[in-house]
Amino acid sequence: MATRRTTMRSRTGTKLYAVRDESGQFKDIQTYQRAHAADLRHKSKAEKVAAQGPIEKKVRKAANDAVKSVKSSVRGAVAAVERAAKRAVKQVSNPQPARKTTVKDAARKTAGKPAVKNAAKKAAKTAAPKPAVKKAAAKSPAKKTAAKVAKKAAKTR
Repeated sequence: MATRRTTMRSRTGTKLYAVRDESGQFKDIQTYQRAHAADLRHKSKAEKVAAQGPIEKKVRKAANDAVKSVKSSVRGAVAAVERAAKRAVKQVSNPQPARKTTVKDAARKTAGKPAVKNAAKKAAKTAAPKPAVKKAAAKSPAKKTAAKVAKKAAKTR
C-alpha cells in the first residue's frame, strides 16, 4: 500500500520525500528522484490485470474460484466439527438416566429359548415337504412372456 509522503527540499535544493509515522515523526526520507523511479517500476493491481491476456485471465479466475471453493468447504467442515463438539459436551454434561430393566427381562435375555423348542422347530422345517413347482406348459402365453421378461431383468442385475 502506498504511504502518504510529504515533499520538501534539502539545503542544497534537492527535492525530498518524507514519510511520517502515526505520531508525526519522520520515519523515512528519500530523494524524490529515487522514490519516483521506484514508483514508476511498480505496477498497480489495475495495470497488471489490464496487461493480462485472455488465457491468464481465465487461469486467474479458475484459481480464485478454486480458492473460494476450498475456503467454503473448510468452513462447512469446521462448522460440522463445532456442532459435533457441542453435542458431545451436552451428552457428557447431561447424561440420560439408565433404562430400568426388570429381573424377568434380564433373565429372559441371558437364558434364551429352551433347547427342546429349538430342536422341535428345526425338525419341523426339515420334515415339511416343499411345494411342487407348476409346469411351464400350463401357463398362458401372456404369463410366459412376463416370465421371460422377469428372467432377463434378474440376469441384468
